[in-house]
Amino acid sequence: MPDRREHVLVFAPAGRDAQVARRVLEAGGTQTLTCHSLGGLLAEIELGVGAVVLTDEAIAQADVNPLAAWLRAQPPWADLPFIVLTHQGGSVERNPAAERLTSALANVSLLERPFHATTLVSIVRAALRARRRQYMARDALDAAHESEAKLRIAMEAGRLGAWEIALPDRTLLASVQCKADFGRGADELFGYGDLLASLHPDDRSRLERTLAEPLQQRIDTTVAYRCTWPDGSLHAVEIKGRLRLNARGEPASMAGVSLDVTERMQAEAERDRLLAALSAERGALEQRVAARTADLAAANSVLKREVDAKNRAEDQLRQSQKLETMGQLVGGVAHDFNNLLMVILSSLELLRRRAGVDAPTLRLIDSARRGAERGSMLTKRLLAFARKQDLEPERTDLVELAAGMTDLMRRSVGPRIEIQVRQDSDVPDVIVDRIQLEMALLNLVVNARDALAGSGRIAIVIRRERDVEAADAPLAPGDYASISVEDSGPGMDAETLRQAVEPFFSTKGVGQGTGLGLSMVHGMARQSGGAFVLKSRPGQGTTASIWLPSAEHLPRSTQAPTPPPARPGARTGTILMVDDDELVAASTAAMLEDLGYSVVTRHSAKDALEALRSGTMPDLLITDQAMPVTTGVELAAQVRRLCPGLPILLATGYSELLGSDLHGLAKLTKPFSQDELARELNRLLATA
Repeated sequence: MPDRREHVLVFAPAGRDAQVARRVLEAGGTQTLTCHSLGGLLAEIELGVGAVVLTDEAIAQADVNPLAAWLRAQPPWADLPFIVLTHQGGSVERNPAAERLTSALANVSLLERPFHATTLVSIVRAALRARRRQYMARDALDAAHESEAKLRIAMEAGRLGAWEIALPDRTLLASVQCKADFGRGADELFGYGDLLASLHPDDRSRLERTLAEPLQQRIDTTVAYRCTWPDGSLHAVEIKGRLRLNARGEPASMAGVSLDVTERMQAEAERDRLLAALSAERGALEQRVAARTADLAAANSVLKREVDAKNRAEDQLRQSQKLETMGQLVGGVAHDFNNLLMVILSSLELLRRRAGVDAPTLRLIDSARRGAERGSMLTKRLLAFARKQDLEPERTDLVELAAGMTDLMRRSVGPRIEIQVRQDSDVPDVIVDRIQLEMALLNLVVNARDALAGSGRIAIVIRRERDVEAADAPLAPGDYASISVEDSGPGMDAETLRQAVEPFFSTKGVGQGTGLGLSMVHGMARQSGGAFVLKSRPGQGTTASIWLPSAEHLPRSTQAPTPPPARPGARTGTILMVDDDELVAASTAAMLEDLGYSVVTRHSAKDALEALRSGTMPDLLITDQAMPVTTGVELAAQVRRLCPGLPILLATGYSELLGSDLHGLAKLTKPFSQDELARELNRLLATA
């Protein structure tokens, strides 16, 4: 069967155009096919062709929507080329239909009639070459997927675990098999601290030296370690690692494979014990060990090549899927993550109170707590990305904020870019969410760095703004301060500047930017009562300014910071606790019982109402918001009718609940500490 990928489909139902085009192309060595209707055209290209030659009158009055829909549905590697024969040229002025053709067919080359036969043959050959490259890209993608499957089979067959340690913060990522090598389950947490704790005391310093030596020598490393599993059994794990460098040639991570070599280590120990009596077998044993080591080295080398090939292929698809996936996941992930953090943090808090003075245990608990708190910060940033997080405005000194970020900004732009900070002498404080402003400022500095292409100057300028009209933005009358990022880059033309703050617009190449950065800065500034002002001209650089309302009208606190209140003493009373997540309910109940309260736990609004109707008389109700059938706010409304005056506390991970949505309910945001819970309960019970 002929390869249709090398055929050109000709669609010219009127006149002799189809006959002439076929004769010219076939004389030049190109195989052709002919169709006589738009439906036939669509049927033929679905079977596969290399390119399409058609006349503009063939589709001038036709409905091209089915064809355009088929083209939009092409796989990422495909872009079918079209050569349109026209009497009117390719410009919009001469050929008003050209824009419609280009929009509908996407990959279009216009050839004005009458044309030279050599020109048509040349254009068609170029289109076929481009089509061949598309099929080559498809074949490469298929090969990468096949290689990934082979790699997975090889890893499973060899019982090899995969791991990576980020440098220099020692963050560990471990595969399921790697965790199994150290006696951990697939769902168990296993960080670098857990790895160190599991190693034999004599081997811990060896691991640190192993991680340090390749940073200087930049070589591969293979080391076997003794480790103790949680059940107390002693095992041995062989680690093969290779240093990975970042784009600047600096150490970024150590990655490699792990293998449970307990049996081999035991055999070696037995061999050492019997060396005197079994000297004749010594050579054979050493050869087997060497052969196995060589196999592992070769496998470490089925691994790097295959992973690199897989990553290159998947990177082309990942960018197009990233934003859509994140948008779908952020809301649900943030809520579920807040629930998990609630369980983890509350359990760690209670565990720390009961750990006594055992310093090692306290250190482990504190490390886990800090990790969970970092997770809480990650949740806030996810919600900030999705614009579902309440801002927490506070009085902020812009000069002090910029000074505190100078080192971070310089590290972010590199040594060849100079950062200058200038400010007026009378800049007022502003009202803003400090964390969101820091993220926005760093985003603008990184954009300026990219515009400078590696070298130049960036100025951070902080001003008092008295002329609201200068912002050219919808600002309420009043006093403002601004913080600007000025670069000496190439600048933007008027059209690019107009679109710059629109979501998903980016001048960067594929995979180099999401087009969300300036949109997020714009949203933060507007939500803070200010504005985001972007000014630029070609050849004159760009100035990005965040205007924020002045805090001068607010009284400045002259008192020293009030120390956090002492943990409230034990209380008595009964709390009705309602949460559909059994883990969250159990951890919250444990904190309440530790405070001295009696707790009645229910897992749905229906069960809570039945408990009240059956005689349960609590002193206070704590309820989650997101529950099946009936939400926490809806439950509170029914409880108020059933038990007027009963204090109610809404504990929720949904920060987008506004005051009007709460209907007067007290709210405590997950994850919360025991002290926060105790203070809120004392306040509600004291005013009940």
